[in-house]
Amino acid sequence: MINKTQLLEILEEWNFWKKELDTGKKRDKYLVQSLSFLKPNVVLTIIGLRRSGKSYLMKQIAKELTERGVAKDEILIVNLEDRRFFERDIKLLDQIFETYLEVLKPKTKPYIFLDEIQKIPQWERWVRTFHELNKAKIIVSGSSAKLLYGELATVLTGRHLDVVVFPLSFKEFLMFKGLDIKDKLDLIAKRIEIKGFFNEYLEFGGFPEVVLNEDKTQLLLTYFDDILTKDIEKRYNLRKTEKLRTLARFYLTNISNPISFNSLKKFLEISPNTVEKFSSYLEEAYLIFFVNKFSYKLKEQEKAARKVYSSDIGLAKAIGFRFTENKGFAAENIVALELKRKQSQNLSMDIYYWRDLQGHEVDFLVKEGLKVTKLFQVCWNLDNFKTKEREIKSLIKASKELKVNNLLIITEDYESEETINKKKIKFIPLWKWLLEEE
Repeated sequence: MINKTQLLEILEEWNFWKKELDTGKKRDKYLVQSLSFLKPNVVLTIIGLRRSGKSYLMKQIAKELTERGVAKDEILIVNLEDRRFFERDIKLLDQIFETYLEVLKPKTKPYIFLDEIQKIPQWERWVRTFHELNKAKIIVSGSSAKLLYGELATVLTGRHLDVVVFPLSFKEFLMFKGLDIKDKLDLIAKRIEIKGFFNEYLEFGGFPEVVLNEDKTQLLLTYFDDILTKDIEKRYNLRKTEKLRTLARFYLTNISNPISFNSLKKFLEISPNTVEKFSSYLEEAYLIFFVNKFSYKLKEQEKAARKVYSSDIGLAKAIGFRFTENKGFAAENIVALELKRKQSQNLSMDIYYWRDLQGHEVDFLVKEGLKVTKLFQVCWNLDNFKTKEREIKSLIKASKELKVNNLLIITEDYESEETINKKKIKFIPLWKWLLEEE
């Protein structure tokens, strides 16, 4: 067991007690949401892809609390990935809390931030006990959907609220680059500058550190390895790690393509059940996500191939092994990711793709509650008349079948509004759609 002096040395480095900490650039949307979730008597969980900014968000929340009058010694931040915590168990959490109370002597119920909580086996029971005994206001973070949605939900049903952190949206990306877009006039006045930055976003994605550093590709390769090693292989004690890595690279190479687990068994030389299990691990770690084919029948949804997308387009570009550049795939992935962000804020929202028996396909269908509300196509280049005609034909066919009139085609730079077969279709450049959506 670590001694008290060593423990205090570690904790002092991660806390505001005697010094200011680097809190990074503010992610206002997440900060406002997190602070609002602290008001009810619940555990706040911050989840998302490794390196997407969860730790900085925790420090930003703590910093904001001090600016609102909370004493610095009433906030405890614990980074459980610190290598000096060589024995990580519930006893360590008890020791940390007892040492904190003894030395800092908080006068009111403290705020406890536990970063990368999955490092502690059975942590959820410790959190439940402290929550039920009202000993502290607890905020935890982790890099696994199963960890927090599954394990915490089991012991804290209805007593936790979740904030899902993604890599930077395009608007956040521009803010990190020092370009603030306040209104539609800014969109017009700064159009050339915005488009220049968008090309970088399309190539390297939105990991905060990647955006701010020069050696972008090397950082992305490191992130990929960390996600697989720390969030999957060690967590599940995997032996067939080369198969997992091959599957991950395959998915990141084939973003936006429909894929079935059964079709991958020969390629990987493993059973469909193992493909499904490994795929769930990759999804739980937020490396990828799937979009199902839309059907009113659940069995049809489950049987159909699912489209795969990367949680950061930079990762897909760095890891995938496409031999030709295709910005259309990247654009579609960015749209999927933006819709995924919105879904995390709106629990009644679902995302699908649509395809009929004749092969007509619509890239994205948005359902809110029981109603289909929007249809999206992503068509990067509309110069080819046949391509434009095909995209429009599929959109109109889906519109008639599903009785949806909110129709959108997202493009590289083409902007217009056209009425075709009595259906109004809006064409909008991707960079502009991303900023207007926010």
